[in-house]
Amino acid sequence: MMMKNGEGETLMTSSVSELIQEKALFFYKFLRSPRQVGSVTPSSKILAKAMVGSVSWDEVNSVAELGAGTGAITKYIQTAANADTRVLLFEKDPALYRELRFQYAQYGCYRDACRLQYVMGQEKLEQLDCVISGLPFFNFSQTVRNHLLDEIIASLKDGGLFIAFQYSRQMKKQLAERFDIDEIKFVPLNVPPAFVYVCRKRGTH
Repeated sequence: MMMKNGEGETLMTSSVSELIQEKALFFYKFLRSPRQVGSVTPSSKILAKAMVGSVSWDEVNSVAELGAGTGAITKYIQTAANADTRVLLFEKDPALYRELRFQYAQYGCYRDACRLQYVMGQEKLEQLDCVISGLPFFNFSQTVRNHLLDEIIASLKDGGLFIAFQYSRQMKKQLAERFDIDEIKFVPLNVPPAFVYVCRKRGTH
């Protein structure tokens, strides 16, 4: 359907306005809690696609996104996942959490990624096929890092994927101790540039 110039300009203005508001909100959250947020701006489209594109979505029945933030990656998960894929979102910040619950009412939305196993019990999910993370692991204490990684490993099926972006390679050693690292993608066109770790849970049998 053809769109009149005035309508097109209105939609474009609205999209730009929403993007500016999203970036402003994210920057405000970063200033208040830099260790929890980890970046001054939401993940770029290129980074989101690099993460979501690492998954064979036809084989995914259940997935969790940790640190969903403004939904910069969530919207690509929504597009890529099957209609019946179970999706769990985790976001600690109260305002971002409320917005996620509003925007993605069809998904389970929770506050604390450290309670991943508990939430799965509530949702009657035995295992996940994939965990996607935007959490700034290196900003956390080693105790919190260990707990999060233990929760992730316990939640994944054998061979399940853990895909996380970080702003350095400092987590490589810890991840390699717990997972098989299939690939590390460098995404220079992100602010700041990011590394995407594509990890796989080792078989236990």
